[in-house]
Amino acid sequence: MGFGSIWHWMVVLVIVLVLFGRGRVSEIMGDFGKGIKSFKDGMAEGSDVKPQPPAGQIPPPAPAEQATLNGEPVADTTQNPQ
Repeated sequence: MGFGSIWHWMVVLVIVLVLFGRGRVSEIMGDFGKGIKSFKDGMAEGSDVKPQPPAGQIPPPAPAEQATLNGEPVADTTQNPQ
């Protein structure tokens, strides 16, 4: 009995059906097909996605707006004049 014989695959199919049941096997195959479709869609949209920084790095801060106090601009004391 070789690996590619029809009897080998029949025995494997019967064992899988006994272990998982007919409904569970079709559910698994349906989920597998959805996963492949989702992967293909993701690959197609992948070129439009902006790259994310690695998880260990902190993104640079956004430029801050001028601070105000009661509507009046406040001098920025965080920068050292040279």
